[in-house]
Amino acid sequence: MVKSGESELVILRDIGLEITRGEALAVTGASGSGKSTLLAILAGLDTPTSGSVEIDGTDLFSLDEDARAALRGRLLGFVFQSFQLLPALTALENVMLPLELADHPAPEAPARETLARVGLAERLQHYPRHLSGGEQQRVALARAFVARPSLLFADEPTGSLDAQSGQAVIELLFGMNREAGTTLVLVTHDEALASRCSRAIRLVGGRLAR
Repeated sequence: MVKSGESELVILRDIGLEITRGEALAVTGASGSGKSTLLAILAGLDTPTSGSVEIDGTDLFSLDEDARAALRGRLLGFVFQSFQLLPALTALENVMLPLELADHPAPEAPARETLARVGLAERLQHYPRHLSGGEQQRVALARAFVARPSLLFADEPTGSLDAQSGQAVIELLFGMNREAGTTLVLVTHDEALASRCSRAIRLVGGRLAR
């Protein structure tokens, strides 16, 4: 269960969910149904008032915040609607960052390779402000996949993009996900996009629709 504010507004209730390794799961529902909150709890970014989340046999909320952050760095990748790139870093530096945080001995080579995979080999030294929205989201995809996470969370990854750019990002997302064998949890309001996943669940008023 998750509550919000002094009035104890319940955002999520009675969520029971198991996601198998390698699965692509879509989380759908209307705005305000709790999709992004569910994603944040599954990633250990928000703490529920009750309940538990296990990733690879570890209960996230039995760990302190430092240990949860270490687990996220080791196992998880993220793609957000708003890209979340660091504006003072180049595309290459943004993609190198998760490898540097994990003390990778040579982060530049895999970062360059992954940016080339998303079609940005000629944009390595560009800052986010000099990239289009579609290019920024491709940098975000490269950053998410460069450390080869076991589990990728994507929250409305095409919500800020035009149709053409959004379609290109989605093709890259699913293509890279297949190649890496990553488990994918995708929050989307787009039913056509949800249908590309192996399974979809729907939230209604903070509950799983049956």
